[in-house]
This record gives sequence, structure tokens and C-alpha cells, in this order.
Amino acid sequence: MSLDFGAVIPFVHHLGFTMERFEGGESLLHYAPRPEHCNSFGVTHGGAVMTFLDVIMATAARSVQPDMGVVTIEMKTSFMRPARGQAGVALVGKGRLQHRTRTMAFCEGSIFDASGQLCAHATGTFKYVPPAERPDHTLGPVPTD
Repeated sequence: MSLDFGAVIPFVHHLGFTMERFEGGESLLHYAPRPEHCNSFGVTHGGAVMTFLDVIMATAARSVQPDMGVVTIEMKTSFMRPARGQAGVALVGKGRLQHRTRTMAFCEGSIFDASGQLCAHATGTFKYVPPAERPDHTLGPVPTD
């Protein structure tokens, strides 16, 4: 199930996101939150949820041109219900590229729990960044986060 993100992203690796779909302006990812990713109420921390949404949308943006990186310009998130992972069942993230210009991508992302309930939704704007503009001045795709 785990497709390559096209870049080494240590924080994504730490959280354990996996990608199932990465094509045609769409992404499908999975996330099984661990206890250390939870807040004081025992549900997935909002920051982890927002990171998941950011990566869901960024991969949707990159799916139409994988050699480009993207950086997040802005993001709006709505939390509908607690994002609870269940033993053996990951949260599901679906991303979609809504519109694209030469340099910008406008995306949406949603997270669903094990029963298919919508937990959180976000919209975001991303700037495409060519490999030559990597912050570390190396070649290769820019990380999606």
C-alpha cells in the first residue's frame, strides 16, 4: 500500500503516513495515530490532524507534476469530530487538486475515521517550487511539507 512520497520527509516518516494513490490531481493516504500523537482527551492531536491534511493536499498538488515540489502558502482547517484511529484501522485522507495555475495549486483534503465519518476538512494554497529552488540548494524534488 505504501507508495514513495518522492522525497525524504522525516516528520511524515515519524508520524507513519502511507500513500495509496498519487495521480491525476488526487491523493489517498492512511494514518494510524499512535498514543504519543494524541491530546489530553485521548484523540489525535489537532496539530497531527493538520499535518496529515497538509500532506494530503500537497501530494494531490504534486500528483500532476511529481518532479516539482510544493510549499504551503495558506491553509484553513475545520474540525468536525474527533479523529480516532482504531486498532488495525487507520484514518483515511483524501486530497483533490481543485485548480492549478503555472505556479499555484488550490486543493482540498478530508480525513475520515474507521466508520467513514468525516473528521476534518481543509482547503489550501500551495506554490510549486522547481528542484533548483530547494532550500538546501541540492537537486531533487522539494519535500511536500
